[in-house]
Amino acid sequence: VKLFKGRTERQKDRLVDPDESEEESPSASEKEEEEEEPVFQFELLGHPVKFYAPTNLPPLRSWLRSILEYRFPSSIDPFTDLIYVLWLFLVVAAWNWNVWLIPVRWAFPYQTPENIHLWLLADYTCDLIYVLDILVFQPRLQFVRGGDIVCDKKDMRENYMSTERFKVRKNTISYILLKFKLTVAFLPQYSAFFEFNDRIEAVMKKAYIYRVIRTSTYLLYSLHINACLFYWGSDYEGLGSTKWVYNGKGFAYIRCYYFAVKTLITIGGLPDPTTVFEICFQLINYFVGVFAFSIMIGQMRDVVGAATAGENYYRACMDSTVKYMNSYKIPKEVQNRIKTWYDYTWKSQGMLDEQELLVQLPAKMRLDIAVDVNYAIVSKVALFQGCDRQMVFDMLTRLKSVVYLPGDFVCKKGEIGREMYIIKQGEVQVVGGPDLQTVFVTIRAGSVFGEISLLAGGGGNRRTANVKAHGFANLFILDKKDLAEILVHYPESQKLLRKKANPTPTETQRFLLSI
Repeated sequence: VKLFKGRTERQKDRLVDPDESEEESPSASEKEEEEEEPVFQFELLGHPVKFYAPTNLPPLRSWLRSILEYRFPSSIDPFTDLIYVLWLFLVVAAWNWNVWLIPVRWAFPYQTPENIHLWLLADYTCDLIYVLDILVFQPRLQFVRGGDIVCDKKDMRENYMSTERFKVRKNTISYILLKFKLTVAFLPQYSAFFEFNDRIEAVMKKAYIYRVIRTSTYLLYSLHINACLFYWGSDYEGLGSTKWVYNGKGFAYIRCYYFAVKTLITIGGLPDPTTVFEICFQLINYFVGVFAFSIMIGQMRDVVGAATAGENYYRACMDSTVKYMNSYKIPKEVQNRIKTWYDYTWKSQGMLDEQELLVQLPAKMRLDIAVDVNYAIVSKVALFQGCDRQMVFDMLTRLKSVVYLPGDFVCKKGEIGREMYIIKQGEVQVVGGPDLQTVFVTIRAGSVFGEISLLAGGGGNRRTANVKAHGFANLFILDKKDLAEILVHYPESQKLLRKKANPTPTETQRFLLSI
C-alpha cells in the first residue's frame, strides 16, 4: 500500500513540475528493484488473488498451486463428471454412518455423557455434508429439457427446487428440526444412496461384483437391525430375567448379532420364549426372517444370473449345436473343429456375434464404436489410401468379424468371389501344388485380399488361388453387395479402388495378394 501511495505522489509531481520530478525521480536501480519484487498471483475459488512476498519465500509446489487455482464448476454433468461421483461417495458414507450407528446408539448403552461430544461431532459433520449437497452440488446439476442440456445456473436451481427429492428433504428436515430437535437429517438422503449405486455401476467394468456386495450388505443390515431390537427387547423385559433374553454378559452387540443370525436365518437352537412379549417378538422374527432371507437369496440369484448371462448363452448355443450334430451323425472330426471354434471365439472375443450386441444402437453410435475399434486397422490398408474418409467410415459399419481355425480354407481357386477380406489378427497363406501344401506367400495382419473379385467387371470375379488360415485368424469380411451400395455415393473412390485392383504386368505376384 505504501509503495502504491508513493508512486501516486510521484506521478502527481511529474504532472505539476516535470523538471523537478525528473530530479526527484528514483534511480534506475531503484525502479528495477521495485519491478523485480516477486508477486504471487492465483485464483482462489474463481476469484483472482494477488499479493507481494519477500524474495526468500520458497515457490509454491505444483499440487498446492493446482488446489489454490481450482475453480469449482458452474454446472455438473451427473452422468460423466467424476467429481460428482466422488462427492456422492462422501454423501453415501455419511448416510451409512447414520443408518448403521443411530440404531446402535438408540438400543445399546454406547452413548454416554463422557463421549457424547464425539458422537455429536460426527453427527454435525454428516449434517454439514448434507447441507453442502443441498446448497452447492444439487443446484448445479445439468438436466435435459426439450432435448437440450440446460447449464444455466438459475434454471438448474429452479429445476432442483421443483423436484420431489428437494421437497422431501426440505419437509423432512424442517419437521424433524422443529418438532423433535434431533439431528437425523440423514432420512431424506436415501435417494443419494440409490443414485450412487447407478453411477458406480455405470463406471465399473464388472458391475455384478458391486451388486453382490450390495445385496450381501442388505442382509447384514437386516441382521444388524434385528440385533438392536433384540437388545432393546431384552432391556425392556430385564437383562437376564429369562433364558430367552440377553443375560448382560460379554460383548453385548456381538451376542445380540449372533441371536439375530440364528433367528432370521432360522437356524434354531434358541431357548423358547416364555412371556407374551417374547413369543410375539419371536413370531415376528421368524416371519420377517423367512420373508427377508428368501428375498435376499432371490436377488443374489438374479445378480449372479445376470453376470453369467453371456456365458449361459454361449453354453446353450454350443449344447444345441452338439445336439444337432449328434442327431445327424456328423463325423467326430468336424464336431471337434466346431467345438474348437466355439471355444476360441468365446475366449478371444467374450461373445459369439458382436453385431448382435450393436443392433439395438442407433446408426451414429454404431459408427462411433466401429471407428474406435476398427479404424486403426482399416486405415493402414494400402487399398484404401486416398479414398474418401467418409466412405471408409461407412464401410466400417458393414464389416463382419469371422474367426477361422488353423487349416481352414478362407477361399478356394475357381470359387465365385462375393467377399473381400481384411486380416484383423493372425496370418493366412496362399497355397498351391498337387496337395495344396506349397506356400507361395504369407499374408499378415493389416493386409487385404479378394478385392479383385469384388471390383472386377464381367467374368473376372472368380478366385485365382487357394487361401487358408495358418493359425487362428480373425478376418473382417465385406460383402460385394454392401460394397456396391457404399461406392454408389463415392464415384471418385470407386474409380480409385478399381484402378488399384487392376493387376499390371509388372506386378508378378499381384494375383497372389488379390485372390
